[in-house]
Amino acid sequence: MGPMGDMTEPRWLTDEEHHVWRAYLHATTLLEDHLDRQLQRDAGMPHVYYGLLVQLSQAPRRRMRMTQLAKDAKITRSRLSHAVARLEKNGWVQRENCPSDKRGQFARLTDEGVEVLRRNAPGHVAAVRQALFDRLSAEQVKQLGEIMRVMAEGLEPTDPDADLPWLR
Repeated sequence: MGPMGDMTEPRWLTDEEHHVWRAYLHATTLLEDHLDRQLQRDAGMPHVYYGLLVQLSQAPRRRMRMTQLAKDAKITRSRLSHAVARLEKNGWVQRENCPSDKRGQFARLTDEGVEVLRRNAPGHVAAVRQALFDRLSAEQVKQLGEIMRVMAEGLEPTDPDADLPWLR
C-alpha cells in the first residue's frame, strides 16, 4: 500500500523511457561538467557564477534584488549569498542596500564584471556550441527547444506555498 493508502501499481517506465531517462541524465551531467570545466579553466569561476553575471548584465542598470536573482537562478538564498560574496571579492559584483526595504539588497554588476563577461563570453559560447548545437540538426534544435519549454512549463511551481529553493 502506498503512502496515500491506494493500492494501484506504479506506472513504471517502459524500456524505451528508461533508456531515454538514463541518456538524459548522462548527457546533462556531462554537459554541466563540460561547461563548468571550461569556465573554471578560462574564467576561474563555476558555471553557476557565470550565469549570475549574465543575469545581472541583462538587468536594468545591471542590478537585481538578491531575492529575484536567487529565484531566476533557481538556487537557495544561502548559496546565492556565498556566490555573491565570492564575486564581490573578485570585484565583479557589488551589493547595495535597497532604499525602500531595510532588509532588501541588490546585487550590481561592476564594470570589472562586465569586462570579465566580455572576455569570457566567446569561449563559453564556443563550448556550448561544440557540446550541444554543433551536434544537432536544425530540426533537432527546434525539437529540443519545444521539449524543454514543455518540461519547464509543467515543472514551474504555481502553488504559493511550494517549497522553493530561492525561499530557503
